[in-house]
Amino acid sequence: MNQVNPTDETTDGAAHPQSEHTFSNPPSPQQAAITKAVEGLKLRGIGPALMGGRIADIAIHPARPKTWFVAAGSGGVWKTTNAGTTWEAIFADQPSYSIGCLAIDPTNPDVIWVGTGENVSGRHVGWGDGVYRSRDGGKTWQCMGLKETQHIGRILVDPRDGNTVFVAAPGPLWTSGGERGVFKSTDGGLTWQAVLEINEYTGVTDIAFAPDDPDTIYAAAYQRQRKIWALLDGGPGSGIHKSTDGGTTWRKITTGLPKGDIGKMGLAVTPAAPNVVYATIAANEKEKGFYRSLNRGESWEKRNDYISGGTGPHYYQEIIASPQNAETVYQVDVFLHVTRDGGATFTKAESGANKHSDNHALWIDPTDGY
Repeated sequence: MNQVNPTDETTDGAAHPQSEHTFSNPPSPQQAAITKAVEGLKLRGIGPALMGGRIADIAIHPARPKTWFVAAGSGGVWKTTNAGTTWEAIFADQPSYSIGCLAIDPTNPDVIWVGTGENVSGRHVGWGDGVYRSRDGGKTWQCMGLKETQHIGRILVDPRDGNTVFVAAPGPLWTSGGERGVFKSTDGGLTWQAVLEINEYTGVTDIAFAPDDPDTIYAAAYQRQRKIWALLDGGPGSGIHKSTDGGTTWRKITTGLPKGDIGKMGLAVTPAAPNVVYATIAANEKEKGFYRSLNRGESWEKRNDYISGGTGPHYYQEIIASPQNAETVYQVDVFLHVTRDGGATFTKAESGANKHSDNHALWIDPTDGY
């Protein structure tokens, strides 16, 4: 298994040919000993020195800004305490290497949540075995269940009570059934309740709290099934759902949204304007695009035709709103794009010259991010 590498050096681990030494005089015993020692050395990787590809999620410690947690689509979970200078693999002894998301408990930052199974629908994607929790900053882990989700899109921890946790589960990619939808725990993950279930092919890829009221929750449902020859991408089960009572009841929102079958969606909210909700929506050619609600998701307007490209929106569709400027929203894609006018226009935010394309995660500093 290849994993993310904090260095740029690689080695194939093969023994290098022994050095040849020529002496004008016979070597001294000391020289001979040194020569023998050098010839016995073999290069070895101290890595990990190979890439695991996509970064699926990023979480930053709220009180220690140089401590980052990074989830890799096919490389486990990594931690740095020096802003990325060095990294430590902290999930390598767990059964799943495919990671979908991370969350830090805002009431206790030593509690880290990991959702295994990447939230994309390509043939290559690895699956997971549920939700994990660490109570010591990533030193040790405990599986907290939901093993039949196989893929997890988002974990939310209630900022008022760290024992209340929500999980958005797309569910199995290759089969129907499994555990799909929104799951809620009120005891720190010891037990889970399915609070939003739709059908055997529809799960939930994204959820978001209203910034000023965690009892108001938005959920993006996605109907899909992967076959060897094709992805059955989207369907009538997809849509945006809203709860105003902490997930006890839900209703599907339709006003202003596409009327045909919908594919994968991403959601974003911002404390700069708590009534505003953004959504990127895969749909038919006429209705696909970037949507905005100004009234807490009750009605929507299409702002732009732009959605993620590359291999298709099923592979991307994450959006991140600035915490300080409600008009600024980033959309990850083959190349990162940004709007600074609430979705009316999008521009490429990177040249792609100094990094690999294929973006899936972005974190904005809440104190000075723009």
